[in-house]
Amino acid sequence: MNRRPPTGRRLINFLVSGFSVLASLLGIFLLGWIILEVIYRGLTAINFDFFIKLPTPPGMAGGGLGNAIAGTLAMTGLATLIAVPLGLLGGVYLAEYGEDSRLADNSRFSANVLMGMPSIIIGVFIYAIVVVPLKHFSGYAGALALAIIMLPVISRTTEDMLRLVPNTLRETALALGAPRWKVTVLIVFRAARAGLITGGLLGVARVSGETAPLLFTALNSPYWFRSLGEPMANLTVTIFNYAMSPYRDWQQMAWGASLLITVGVLALNLTARFVLQEKR
Repeated sequence: MNRRPPTGRRLINFLVSGFSVLASLLGIFLLGWIILEVIYRGLTAINFDFFIKLPTPPGMAGGGLGNAIAGTLAMTGLATLIAVPLGLLGGVYLAEYGEDSRLADNSRFSANVLMGMPSIIIGVFIYAIVVVPLKHFSGYAGALALAIIMLPVISRTTEDMLRLVPNTLRETALALGAPRWKVTVLIVFRAARAGLITGGLLGVARVSGETAPLLFTALNSPYWFRSLGEPMANLTVTIFNYAMSPYRDWQQMAWGASLLITVGVLALNLTARFVLQEKR
């Protein structure tokens, strides 16, 4: 049998490796370029007033985005309170109880589809079932839309993290007579604690920059919110409105809000990576 010369294989290997390295460098370059551009344009808008004052009328300098920052934190916090417990329960069922049952398979498929669904569709859905019947926009509707986006991320991450826990821990606890729910809560959860925290952080990072769902649910407001039952200001919709405006001061505010969101998302992702590495 004639042996094939290694020259062709080495050439193909070199080309594939070279293109892979170039693609990776391109991604790093684009990310660095975006971050530097946002920092360069957004730093000039960041000051103390930016965090505590309301927006000024069109064409008037000064003011801030305190109401948008507070609204974003309120809706994201409520969405987290809704999605994290439900996501954890769903992940526990998929990893510990459902396993390979038909319901579990359908749940995984639904979560995967929901993770890939455009967020604007979720916004339109909440608009149809919440905003239209109530006849007004609200922070509750915005938080509900964000929670639906977070839910499949947390559920699938929880399942993956729980499946990484060795079965010997479960078998040992069950052999000592511990009930199944105690094994899950006190043994499995503790072993997968870092991964579960990471899943929650990634879910929050996933919804931090969403604009389309909030356009259909929370809309926006130039005032401080008094309750979540009214239209609420938020950073992403504010960025959209200000960046499209002809006023230079508003455009600068949009860059400042973009910098704030970028730093927040980077901080959440870096924290998630740090937690996982610390656990390992």
